Amino acid sequence: MENIYLDNAATTQIREEVIMKMSKALSSYYGNPSSTHGFGRTAKTAVESARKTIAKQINAHPSEIVFTSGGTEADNMILRCAVRDLGVNTIITSRIEHHAVLHTSEDLVQECGIGLKFVELDADGNPDLSHLEQLLQENDSKKLVSLMHVNNEIGNLLPIDEVAILCKDNDALFHSDTVQSIGHFEWDVAKTPIDFMAAAAHKFHGPKGVGFAFIRMNSGLKPFISGGAQERGNRAGTESVHNIIGLEKAFSMAYEELYEESTYVANLKKYFIENIQKNIPEVSFNGLSGDLQKSTYTLVNLCLPISQEKALMLLFHLDIKGIACSKGSACQSGSDAGSHVLKEVLSEENLKKPSLRFSFSKYNNKQELDYTISVLKEFVES
Repeated sequence: MENIYLDNAATTQIREEVIMKMSKALSSYYGNPSSTHGFGRTAKTAVESARKTIAKQINAHPSEIVFTSGGTEADNMILRCAVRDLGVNTIITSRIEHHAVLHTSEDLVQECGIGLKFVELDADGNPDLSHLEQLLQENDSKKLVSLMHVNNEIGNLLPIDEVAILCKDNDALFHSDTVQSIGHFEWDVAKTPIDFMAAAAHKFHGPKGVGFAFIRMNSGLKPFISGGAQERGNRAGTESVHNIIGLEKAFSMAYEELYEESTYVANLKKYFIENIQKNIPEVSFNGLSGDLQKSTYTLVNLCLPISQEKALMLLFHLDIKGIACSKGSACQSGSDAGSHVLKEVLSEENLKKPSLRFSFSKYNNKQELDYTISVLKEFVES
């Protein structure tokens, strides 16, 4: 039996180099970073080195990097604190954002009475920027726009510079969930006038349970978690030193090898699209995931031409065949509600058909894709 992992948008395999670095940290850097003795200072130095590495890569100041438990915490921190500390009383987002943004925004409506506006989407799931501009100019309320750079289900790429400038021109704050973007695309926050970003290490071959928030200097945000003065007073709680060191190593390697790996993975996606179209001509691609220029090179979301009844066994069949993929975000796998993203972009007819997300990494190869396509073809034709 083959064992093929094509669910890299959910999480990625940790690099061996990252594991080795983390192992050393666990055995050697066990002091509390807040302690003033040598053991603590060693751990603190490692944490601050990681902060500087990340900041330098995205052209930020080290003080603008706050380590978190991952993207969800970073999104919650930014949205909640923007309302609490910055006087934001209107959040503008889209209906295909990650639930860390959608649910937090909905909670803030109930808890704080803020306004919540949704940008209209075109048939492919792209935000209508003219409608966004209308929403930004609708009234004098303090606004925050939250739109993800790479959609985690359909892979659409947001024109992030254009959105950032639009927000800046209208005196609105701009936050982007960049969990599917960081480590896969170049970033320069000095050129892109973005205020806040969220990232997670496990999306670029790092450990789970650690990420960071980019918070523009002098933003006025106060700590989301109360307690000690860790993270330069921005986030209480003893830092997870080994995870932060693992994040730093994965982040550094992602950008050291970005051109080589992105070219390799993009070619895998192109190969997959071309060959599944040859073998299953009636296949269609959701959102812009089948467009090599307008979507991320890391994933494709496809709709298969089979009945709803037959589709019930599809993921089980793939799993039995040793193929790991997804029918949507891993964060909603415990729900039977289906994909909120696909509900916004698919017709009623296509919603009844099965959609699958295949996401690729440097650890995949064309032989695995050939096998996967052959299994899908056999299932469709059976």
